[in-house]
Amino acid sequence: MSNITQVVNVDKTMRTLKKTVHASDLDQLLSSTGPYTFFAPSDLAFEKLDKGLVEKLLEPQNRAQLANLLNNHIVSGKIAFKDLKDGDKLTTVNGKELVVQEKNGVISIGDVNILPREAKISNGVMHLTDMVIQ
Repeated sequence: MSNITQVVNVDKTMRTLKKTVHASDLDQLLSSTGPYTFFAPSDLAFEKLDKGLVEKLLEPQNRAQLANLLNNHIVSGKIAFKDLKDGDKLTTVNGKELVVQEKNGVISIGDVNILPREAKISNGVMHLTDMVIQ
C-alpha cells in the first residue's frame, strides 16, 4: 500500500501538486507514519490561482510560503469522506481552521469542493479538491 507522497507521485492529474510537495519538502511529512487527511488540489485547481503564482512559489526563496499554503490542505488524523459533516471544524497542521459545509450533497470547505477519492493509503486518506485552499 502506498503512502500519500507515493500516490501524488504517480497520479497524472496531480503533476503540479507533485512539484510543490517536493519543492516544499512536505514529501517527508506526507511519507511519514501519520495518519493524515490530505485535501489534494488537482492540476485544474492550481490553474485557478493567479497566473505565475505557482512558479513564484516554486522559487527556493519562497519555500516557506509554499509549505504554508500546502499545509492548509493537511489535517492530522484520518477522516473518511463519509465522515465529513456540515459544521465540522478541522484544524490543519499549521493551525488554520477549515469549516466543512454540506449543501445538496456537495461537501465543501468555503468555495472549495471536496471530491471523494477512495485510494487505499497506508498513512491516511486523500480527498481531491477543485481549488487550492488559501
